[in-house]
Amino acid sequence: MQLKGKKILIGVTGSIAAYKIPILVRLLKKEGAEVQVLMTEASRDFVSPLTLATLSGNPAYHLPFNPQDGSWNSHVEFGLWADLMLIAPLSASTMSKMAYGQSDNLLTTTYLSAKCPVYFAPAMDLDMFAHPSTKKNIETLLSYGNQLIEAQTGELASGLCGAGRMEEPEKILEIIINHFKKKDDFAGKKVLITAGPTYESIDPVRFIGNFSSGKMGYALAHEFANRGAEIILVSGPSSEKITHPAIQRLGVQSAQQMFEACKNFYDQCDIAIMSAAVADFKPKNVPTTKIKKEDGLSKIELEPTVDILKTLGSLKKHQRLIGFALETSNELENAHKKLQSKNCDAIVLNSLQDAGAGFQHQTNKISIIDKSLQKTDYPLKSKAEVAVDICDYILKMSS
Repeated sequence: MQLKGKKILIGVTGSIAAYKIPILVRLLKKEGAEVQVLMTEASRDFVSPLTLATLSGNPAYHLPFNPQDGSWNSHVEFGLWADLMLIAPLSASTMSKMAYGQSDNLLTTTYLSAKCPVYFAPAMDLDMFAHPSTKKNIETLLSYGNQLIEAQTGELASGLCGAGRMEEPEKILEIIINHFKKKDDFAGKKVLITAGPTYESIDPVRFIGNFSSGKMGYALAHEFANRGAEIILVSGPSSEKITHPAIQRLGVQSAQQMFEACKNFYDQCDIAIMSAAVADFKPKNVPTTKIKKEDGLSKIELEPTVDILKTLGSLKKHQRLIGFALETSNELENAHKKLQSKNCDAIVLNSLQDAGAGFQHQTNKISIIDKSLQKTDYPLKSKAEVAVDICDYILKMSS
């Protein structure tokens, strides 16, 4: 019983694929899970609430209150109760509501209240699934940190054959089991992660910086923490938030401050991931007062900042050291040079030539190159999903 004691909240929407949910509920119960089902009004036309209540052992709710006695079916309590929420099948209509925060039924209000990981499994006809609005809504849900269970290609209820078929219950069960297994992947490990930009002062009010948001580094920190690791996150200026108690955030501004923080914790860590966009240069002389516009400024003399990755590579003992390379040209050649010159165990490469990759995006497209120069390519994904891929890669390296 691989899910003993786990609390699974299933949201069912109006799709013919709802006929698969009783099978999934039965499989989850066999693995020891506690199951609670919430339904939209439309889903009741496709699957019986009585069937789902009988198989789950709990009433299958669809209203925010009980019309018999007026008691409240609290979306807040459901959101706090669950260890994992699965919305399957997810119709185009409910997907749109989730993407735009519409909360007009028990299922969508619970989704907005959920404190647990949320997985969603789309199911619709192939033209609906291929529509640009559906693709955009899926991207939006991924950007919120939700996990997609990919729709499959096969025979659809319309009689057509194509993409839009909900994943089979047995595969969904496997995905849920693997989700909980991953919680121990990095138990007992300490991971050092850098994130965001660095700002190099020109004067007390101006700086040299870059457009990094820190999203990738923060996603990595949360993914490693969710999988059992203790995290030291050294972050440059960023509006990203920490939501996991195993993450200790150290805020810095300059490359030198980031280096000092990394050096202080490097000996203690098992894995170091340098995902920050560190400024390569800084002003050589920084005045103590603001440079006035009327005084003029013909040039700013620059000098290199400390090379954090190269220095940590020279100090490496037992650590796995992972670098990042954001390139605009000669991507692979530059990544190879960085991998070898800085004594990294792997380089995560992304290119600004790829749409949706790099700074300020919710998504990223990466390749990972190891010490033998073997390259593993990944498609464009949300940064939360990219963090999963990087964690999986490092786990495989360490095994």
